[in-house]
Amino acid sequence: MAPSKDFSRLWGKDSSRKGTPVVVTMENPNYSVLEIDGPDAAFRPVDKDRGKNAKQFTWVLFLKAHRAVGCLSWLGNALWILLGAIKKRLIFGQGVTMENEKSGRGRFLFRTILAFLLMSVAFLAFEVFAHFNGWHYFHNHGLHIPKTLEIKGWLHAVYVAWLEFRAGYIAPSIQVLSSFCVALFLIQSADRLLLCFGCFWIKYKKIKPRIEGDPFKSGDLEGSGYDYPMVLVQIPMCNEREVYEQSISAVCQLDWPKDRLLIQVLDDSDDESIQWLIKGEVSKWSQKGVNIIYRHRLVRTGYKAGNLKSAMNCDYVKAYEFVAIFDADFQPNPDFLLQTVPHFKDNPELGLVQSRWSFVNKDENLLTRLQNINLCFHFEVEQQVNGIFINFFGFNGTAGVWRIKALEDSGGWLERTTVEDMDIAVRAHLNGWKFIFLNDVKVLCELPESYEAYRKQQHRWHSGPMHLFRVCLPAIITSKIAVWKKANLILLFFLLRKLILPFYSFTLFCIILPLTMFVPEAELPFWVICYVPVFMSFLNILPSPRSFPFIVPYLLFENTMSVTKFNAMVSGLFQLGSSYEWVVTKKAGRSSEPDLLAAAERETKAMNHPQLFRGASDSELSELNKLKEHQEAAPKPKKTNKLYRKELALAFLLLTAAVRSLLSAQGVHFYFLLFQGVAFLLVGLDLIGEQMS
Repeated sequence: MAPSKDFSRLWGKDSSRKGTPVVVTMENPNYSVLEIDGPDAAFRPVDKDRGKNAKQFTWVLFLKAHRAVGCLSWLGNALWILLGAIKKRLIFGQGVTMENEKSGRGRFLFRTILAFLLMSVAFLAFEVFAHFNGWHYFHNHGLHIPKTLEIKGWLHAVYVAWLEFRAGYIAPSIQVLSSFCVALFLIQSADRLLLCFGCFWIKYKKIKPRIEGDPFKSGDLEGSGYDYPMVLVQIPMCNEREVYEQSISAVCQLDWPKDRLLIQVLDDSDDESIQWLIKGEVSKWSQKGVNIIYRHRLVRTGYKAGNLKSAMNCDYVKAYEFVAIFDADFQPNPDFLLQTVPHFKDNPELGLVQSRWSFVNKDENLLTRLQNINLCFHFEVEQQVNGIFINFFGFNGTAGVWRIKALEDSGGWLERTTVEDMDIAVRAHLNGWKFIFLNDVKVLCELPESYEAYRKQQHRWHSGPMHLFRVCLPAIITSKIAVWKKANLILLFFLLRKLILPFYSFTLFCIILPLTMFVPEAELPFWVICYVPVFMSFLNILPSPRSFPFIVPYLLFENTMSVTKFNAMVSGLFQLGSSYEWVVTKKAGRSSEPDLLAAAERETKAMNHPQLFRGASDSELSELNKLKEHQEAAPKPKKTNKLYRKELALAFLLLTAAVRSLLSAQGVHFYFLLFQGVAFLLVGLDLIGEQMS
C-alpha cells in the first residue's frame, strides 16, 4: 500500500476550520486528494484551486507550450514569406519595376540616405571588430577613454581617437538636433491632445449645427408653400473610367426640385473613348428628365482649379445661389442637399458647409485600414473642432456646398497651386466668411488601394500647402482679421500641422534615432521612443475604435510615410519641380452592398418606365454599344508593383542600427528599430496595399 500523504497544510487556506479533519487517501496518484471536515463539508462551495494535481499542471504547461510554438511558427512563416518576397522582387526583379524619380530633390534625398547607410555599415563593422577585441569603453551611459599606456596597436589608437572625436564633436550636434525635434514633437502632441479634449467636450455637450424649423417654408399661401434656392452641382473629372457612372447616377438622384437644380459634368479627359462613355451617361439621365449638361474644355490648363473656374464663368451660373462639388468617386445620398443647404438660411456670413467622407473600401487591405484611421481622426477631431470653435477649416475639395457669393468675393478658383480647395478656404476666411462642418452627413467615396496611388496623393497633399503658404503669407499678414486668427493660420494651420509634423517625424525617428546607435553619447530618452508615440497613436485611433488591433502597424506606417511627406514638404516650400505636379488618384470603382441593391432597384424602375428612354437615336445607341464592346475586347495594360529606393535604403539603415544596438544591450531601441526597419522594407518592396501579381 502506498504511504499516506497529508496535503492538508499544502492545500488548506483557512487555519481556523472547526471539526475533525478526515483525510481520505487514494491508491491511484492520478486522482485528487479530498478532505472532509464534517457532515456539511460536501455541500460547501468548491474552491477552484483545490483538486489540482501534477497531471493537470502538465497539461496546462503543454497548452502554453503549444501556443508559444504556434506563435513562433507564425513568425517563422511570416519571415520566410518576407525573405521570399525580397528574393523575388529585390534580387530577381520579378513582377516589379523601379520607381521613376523625376525630381532632383528626391534623388538628392535618396543619395543622402544611401550615404548614411554606407557609413553605418562601415561603423558597424568597426564596432563589431572592437567588441570582439574587448574594447568596451562605454559603461553606464558614459564614455571612459583608456590611458595611453593601455592602447595596443594602431587600430586600437584609431578606435580611441574615433571615440574622442565622436564624444567631443558629433554627439553634441546630434544632441542639439534631437532636443529641438523632441521639443517640436511635444508641441505637436500637445496640439493634438488639445484637439482631442475639444472633441470630447463636443461629444459631452452634444454640440453640433442644427436646422431650426422648416427652412424652405414659404409665406406665400397661393404658391406651393416652399421656396427652394437655386443649386448648381459640379462633378469635375479626368479620365475617371472606373467611377464616372456611379457618381453621375448618385448625383442625378438628389432630392431637390428639378427646376431648381442644374448638374454640370466637367470632363477634362484626354481619352476620347472615356469622353464618349461620359457623354452617353449624361445623355441617358438627360432623357430621364434630369437637368444635366456635359462640358469638355479644349484648353485643359490649371488642373481641377482651371476646370472649376471655366465652369463658373458660364452666363447661366449667375442665376444660382449655391454650388455643391463632388469628385468623380463620390456618391452622395439623395437627402444630401436637404441636410446641407438649410444651414445657409438666415446665416448670411456662412460661406461653406462641409460634410464628412465615408469609405466603401476601408476594409479592402491593410493600406485602406490605415488610411481610414487617419481620415477618421481628420474629420471627427480636426475638422469638427475647428468648425465648432473657430468656424474655419480647410475645405476638403469635395462633398461640400459653397455660397457662390463667397467664392466670388474671395477671388474665385485660382490655378496657382495644386490645393485649390485649401487656397479658396484661406482666402474666404481672410474675407470674413464662416464655415460649418457636419459630422453626421456622410458621403460615400473610395480610398486608394495601391501604395503608388496613395503615395502620389500624399505628395500632392503635403507639397501643395507649403507652396500655398509661401504664396498667401503676405495676404495673411496684411489682412484685416483678428490677430489671433492670423496666428492660428500661420502657426497652427500651416507651420505646426503642415510643416513641423513631417519634419520631426522623419528627422527624429528615421535619421537621429539610428544615428544614436552609433553615437550612444546622444541617446534618445525611452519615453520619446515608446510612451509618447504609442499614446498619440492611441488618440488617433479613438475616432475609429474598430481599428485598435492595428495600432502598432499604424505607428510604424506613419513613420514610413514621413519620407514621402518630408520630401513633398521641402518640394512645396522651395517650389521645386514636383510641387506643381498633379496626378489623378487611381480608383477601382468599388461599390458597397447597399449601392448594388440600389442600382438593381433603379434598373427595375427603368424597365417599368420605358418612356424615360425616348429620344435616343439608334445611331447613338449603336455607337455607344460598339464603343463598350471595343473597350471590353481591348487588351488591358499589365500592371506591376514598384520598388521604392528611399524606403529600401532607410530599411537597411534601420536594420543596421538595430544590429548595432545589440552591442549596447539596448532592448527597446533594438525592437523599435527592427520593427520599423521591417516596415520600411515592406513598403519599399510594395508589399502593402494592392498586389498586381
